[in-house]
Amino acid sequence: MAAAVARGWSGEFEGMLFSDSGSGKAKALADELSGEVASNEEIARRADLVVLAVKPGMLDEVAPDLRGAKEIVSVLAVVSLERLEAVFPDAEHVLRVMPNVGVEVRQGVLCVAGSASEEARGKLELLGHVVEIPDGDFDEATAIMGCAPAYLALAVEAIADAGAQAGFDPELARELVVETTAGTAELLRRKHPGDVRKAVTSPGGSTEAGLEALDREGAWLAFKAAVDASLERMRG
Repeated sequence: MAAAVARGWSGEFEGMLFSDSGSGKAKALADELSGEVASNEEIARRADLVVLAVKPGMLDEVAPDLRGAKEIVSVLAVVSLERLEAVFPDAEHVLRVMPNVGVEVRQGVLCVAGSASEEARGKLELLGHVVEIPDGDFDEATAIMGCAPAYLALAVEAIADAGAQAGFDPELARELVVETTAGTAELLRRKHPGDVRKAVTSPGGSTEAGLEALDREGAWLAFKAAVDASLERMRG
């Protein structure tokens, strides 16, 4: 997720600093985006905004090195705003953010809670649609918008593969489904999903047959089960 955020910000700022625990990912990302590898202490000292993107279990390990940071934006799943504020008591602003991978192309959704400067909020708005939510709603938001890109990608993959198995060119099938998905997303900004579905479904037509098959195979329940499973995992 840190890489997706960084790519979304590429070209917007004078420079970006990267750090990792020794995996080499920081250097690779710095090379890709013309950034710089630095220690956590140096990042806290030099950066206007520190994006915290470590495994939740490593928070206590990295926090002491970042105590000098003025503004913290955390993308750590399941770590509450209260916990973040306790760990970074000297920061002027602490913001909890749950973005999805669309931020890489500046079409993401970012749920936020906490305190942020106007400059930081402007930076986040470059990445997509920012929504303020209560800190207690982050698990549900994550299950809906954080995990959903994977579910939607699976649906696109399945539809395109079915077309290819029916004899259609595989690459063209994927292109058609991807572009259809993009157009449908724009339409769904204006209309209720049920209305879109009804507009496409002629009585006795091929879409109706497809929807009946999806119903028989339990598609609706399968998506609900995916959200429920994600919530169960996050809640331990």
